[in-house]
Amino acid sequence: MDGSNSMLQGGYQAVLEARSREEFRHEVIRFAQSLGFSTVSATVVLDHTVGESEFETVDNTPESFSSVFADRSSWRQDPVMQHCKRHSVPIVWNQKTYVASGQAEMWEEQARFGYHTGIALALHLPEGRHFFLGVDRDSDLPREPVAMTQMVANLQLFAVYAQEAAWRVVMPKGHESVTLPSRLTPRELECLRWTMDGKTAWEVGTILSITERTAVLHLNNAMHKLGCTTKHQAVLKALRMGLIR
Repeated sequence: MDGSNSMLQGGYQAVLEARSREEFRHEVIRFAQSLGFSTVSATVVLDHTVGESEFETVDNTPESFSSVFADRSSWRQDPVMQHCKRHSVPIVWNQKTYVASGQAEMWEEQARFGYHTGIALALHLPEGRHFFLGVDRDSDLPREPVAMTQMVANLQLFAVYAQEAAWRVVMPKGHESVTLPSRLTPRELECLRWTMDGKTAWEVGTILSITERTAVLHLNNAMHKLGCTTKHQAVLKALRMGLIR
């Protein structure tokens, strides 16, 4: 178990340090396979105007399925893509997901290429930027709730690191519009530092002798100033900017 955790931790840092699109692709595939998934796709989306967006996808989709996968018109019917478009909460999907939305045939088609079940999520960022990450396999996911929860959590954390690299090497123009954040207060920086160490808002409040609500307020302010939608994204951005260490 320790070895597995160490490998996952290494995957976070490795994808963050990717220097090219091909390196990024290699690390995304390697991480997905370390979680037990054979295929993966990572897509960055940059909205320009209403109805006009730019897409860049890095994946290891089987060549025989690539034309179907790349058909974005089908995304409007795909329940997994529609969930990710509207929510930031990950979706764990299988055949029932497609049957329930009236898309049983779509699942049958993709299942022939190994897409039986998987996990997908989206990070919706400021300034019309979005990052989608999906992993898929042809066997059932773990039945144990603890194992399943940990798998989803690992993928969520990886997505935070991966999106940071994706804007740099996959679609750098999406990184150009990011403005420098407003100055963070000493308290906001303290809350980020303790969050980086894995502390919850309640624990941060106890350490700093403030209420949990105040700790959450400081974290939310830091997230807003850094242009992030989660505290983990805020910690990572603050680290890269040298604000915390």
